Amino acid sequence: MEKGKIHWRTIYSIFYQVKELVKDNYAFDINDNELIQGAIKGLFYFLDDYSNYYTKAEFEELLGSVSGNFVGVGIVVSEKDGYVVVVEPIEGSPAYKAGIKSKDKIISVDGKSTTGLSSKDVVELIKGEKGTKVKIGIKREGQASPIYFTLTRDEIKINPISYKILDKNIGYIKISQFNENTNENLVPVLKEFDKKNISKIIIDLRDNPGGLLGEVVEVSKNFVPKGPIVHIKYKNKIEQTYYSNLPKTKYKLVVLVNENSASASEIFAGAVQDTKAGTIVGVTTFGKGTVQEIIPLPNGDGMKLTVAEYLTPKKRSINGKGVVPDIIVEGNSYPSIKDPQLEKAITILQ
Repeated sequence: MEKGKIHWRTIYSIFYQVKELVKDNYAFDINDNELIQGAIKGLFYFLDDYSNYYTKAEFEELLGSVSGNFVGVGIVVSEKDGYVVVVEPIEGSPAYKAGIKSKDKIISVDGKSTTGLSSKDVVELIKGEKGTKVKIGIKREGQASPIYFTLTRDEIKINPISYKILDKNIGYIKISQFNENTNENLVPVLKEFDKKNISKIIIDLRDNPGGLLGEVVEVSKNFVPKGPIVHIKYKNKIEQTYYSNLPKTKYKLVVLVNENSASASEIFAGAVQDTKAGTIVGVTTFGKGTVQEIIPLPNGDGMKLTVAEYLTPKKRSINGKGVVPDIIVEGNSYPSIKDPQLEKAITILQ
């Protein structure tokens, strides 16, 4: 046996003793499954903050948040004044089509009162299988009586792209995350800009937490000239490079970033900066330069594990450092309604 290593039989013996001591003496109810699940989660204790073990319910939620696709009725909710309130219905969703509105208060789900329930509790009640129905009771301002909607749950695809055309014929695109639907929704916007001869574009990645590696690579191919987009450095120095085949840059580009632009956002910003495909404006990004793999397990649980570090086209590591913008511009300070970073981007493109 290698020096410094403990034999697996010794490990199991210690684990079993500790488990039984906890189960026999812990002041509150706890069962073997909960203890074993906790022990498995403990394997991740000394790993980085991005590596975790997930129960089945947690894993399903993780997959939905990463992919941008989930089954539901399509409403974003929050808690306000003792109610669970609709922040907004997602465009094209069952709730949107049925006429549920922002500021509607959810007072019941399938006849069960939501009084005293948290937003998380209400979301759990609304969840269900695709094709099944749920009846939601709404209290709407200006209506004396409750309004009831019977909705059929469906797959919801979150579109992380919003855009507009600014003065001086400048295109503005906000990317809120890099989910499975990002490039799919970006391409039609770029086609519209091309038809209108818009060649100056602002990409806003502020507060974008990142997302899928494959998706940011596809998005980057629209802007980054031929050559490397990102290098992925795995354990044992194995390296994989993703490339763009774009003959030359098509747009005059400014990318807005802030301290909350992370991961995939930093891959995009780093690629644009290294290849001089555009100008980065804002403040230094978050500094998450690692890649996680999501691994499903046979029992429905799952894990997310850091498996690699990414490097910019010039092989710069930004992990713990972030991408330093070409032009530093501090963001808004409340209650200012001005956006100095956006104003700077417009000035650059004029």
